[in-house]
Amino acid sequence: MKIAADFSQRIVVHSDTLEWIESPMPGVHRKPLDRVGAEVARATTIVRYAPGSKFSPHVHTGGEEFIVLDGVFQDEHGNFPAGSYIRNPPQSKHQPSSDTGCTMLVKLWQFQPDDRTHVRLQTNFMGSVSPGNFKGIHITPLYKDTIEEVSILHFKPEAEITLTVTNGAELFVLSGSLTEQTDMLTQR
Repeated sequence: MKIAADFSQRIVVHSDTLEWIESPMPGVHRKPLDRVGAEVARATTIVRYAPGSKFSPHVHTGGEEFIVLDGVFQDEHGNFPAGSYIRNPPQSKHQPSSDTGCTMLVKLWQFQPDDRTHVRLQTNFMGSVSPGNFKGIHITPLYKDTIEEVSILHFKPEAEITLTVTNGAELFVLSGSLTEQTDMLTQR
């Protein structure tokens, strides 16, 4: 299966326009944003756990990265409420569930094969921006190595930022709206 699989092309996906798709586990549904592969795939997906649902124990051969958008996600490593950022590297394993239900943004199979860096952070991704932050933007760093940088950017109204990305970028708007000046974009 291929969904938005040409990563050399710019694409905008509005998740509110996508239908929920059942996963192999009862009570777990998905909205695929991009996907290359079948059930085991390189994918970026919004995943929703109904209250009391769970997934069977499994190994993330290619790694898993997610942020809990609402509710509480659980596995044998703990309870992770909204704002939790989890990075489970290749070969990590767990049994995910949610007693109360939750929604998450999940990325699979997007790690370097030898990466073994675990990250478990609690963020305030819906938080306000304090006065005095650079140009009305507060950056919450989540993870950085020589290949990628993952952060949450909190914008005050009317704040602007210029991003220079030579190898591409993924932007996920978690709350509010974003206006982009596409006339300044160039393909490299």
